[in-house]
Amino acid sequence: MPEQLWLTEILNHLFGGTVTSLLRALHIEPHYPQAPITNAAAMQILVFVFLVAVFALVRSGLSVDKPGALQHIFEGAQSFIQHQSREIIGRHSEPFTPFLMALGLFILICNLIGMIPGFESPTGETASVPLGCAICAFVYYQTQGFRHAGIGYLKHFAGPMPILAPLMLPIELISHLARVLSLTIRLYANIFAGDMVTWVFFSLVPVGIPIAFLGLHLGVSILQTYIFVLLTTVYLQGAVAEEH
Repeated sequence: MPEQLWLTEILNHLFGGTVTSLLRALHIEPHYPQAPITNAAAMQILVFVFLVAVFALVRSGLSVDKPGALQHIFEGAQSFIQHQSREIIGRHSEPFTPFLMALGLFILICNLIGMIPGFESPTGETASVPLGCAICAFVYYQTQGFRHAGIGYLKHFAGPMPILAPLMLPIELISHLARVLSLTIRLYANIFAGDMVTWVFFSLVPVGIPIAFLGLHLGVSILQTYIFVLLTTVYLQGAVAEEH
């Protein structure tokens, strides 16, 4: 059985039996029936609960006259993403802001939570977490493409000329699937490397030098979140462009 974080042990103690029964009902046999909840799953649950609590706190304290510090932070983040979306997608980009905002916050907190002792970054622990985020982005922008252009969105995969469709179709399909792989590997590799470097230096030198690597890891986490959201925005622009 793999080593479990304290939160993972608690969740497996409380809900492990139920999760195992549910998985078996779906004809999925967990590797460890006594502990079906992994560290990555536990960390994602924690991030989800944390974000919901923060959103509820911000919602309860919304004020036009005297906005609090937390409200300023969220309004600044929303304005940044909205401005970037408008620059890339165009004036019709506002409906995409909630998804991009939620995606960015989830990835950012997942990246940063590993800096807290007793926790791990799920985006750096297993590639399945970045893959899940990449699949969400892929499904979202493809869905928006069909909502925007209807069945005509399929022309996007056929190329500029019908005669080239048999050649362009497999190329475009591979290109879009490669986006999922690219998003996954970039996020996973950078966060995994950051966690490992920080852990190694903390093991060798408990004080002093590791602080610099924590700062570096913080910068990498923010940068990788930005890149993920930026690329998702670019893919959205390609899916909902007017020529489609």
